[in-house]
Parts: sequence; structure tokens; C-alpha cells
Amino acid sequence: MDCIFCKIVDGQIPAKIVYEDDKAIAFEDVNPQAPVHVLIIPRKHISTILDIEEEDKGLIGHMYSVGNEIAKRKNIDSRGFRSVMNCNEDGGQAVFHLHLHILGGRSMQWPPG
Repeated sequence: MDCIFCKIVDGQIPAKIVYEDDKAIAFEDVNPQAPVHVLIIPRKHISTILDIEEEDKGLIGHMYSVGNEIAKRKNIDSRGFRSVMNCNEDGGQAVFHLHLHILGGRSMQWPPG
């Protein structure tokens, strides 16, 4: 599989990792859209939100828990932050390995698109 995020998980491509455990890795986005922009990916390859299976429910919850921890570490928890998972091209997904964006450090606008 030629997945850039799988290569980060395997250590083949460097990333500025801010968190990792046996289920997920979080790293700074190389093209940040906010002062804080961290991506949280599962170690398991899941292509899109549509590919989440029953057995993955705990993993998805874990990714959001990691997001909460990162928000605290980056001091964006009290003012607020955005957590986003995009799905497929029209949804803004560019890398087809499930990932959760944590964005903060500025006021987020609505609508986002």
C-alpha cells in the first residue's frame, strides 16, 4: 500500500509527532490551517469514515480522547478548537487514511467551506 500516513506509522517518513500510543499517532500538519493544526491517525489503515467497522468504534472514540489531550497540551482547550474528519474528495479528504484534524489558536469561522 502506498499510503503516506501508513509510512509515518511505520517510521519510513518523518513527522513532528506530538503524541503516540499503541492505537494512534498525532503529528503537526505540514500545511497548517491554524496556529495549532494536529492530525491524529489510527495505526490501523482505514481509508475513509465510510470504512469504519463495528470493531473500530473504540478506536474512533480513542482518537477523540487523544484530541482532547492534545488540546490541553497546546493550551487551546479553554478557548475552544475544532475537530474535523473529512470524507472523500468533495468533503476535503486529500489523504485516504482516516485522520482527525485538531485546529485551534484562532477563532474558527462558520460556515467552514
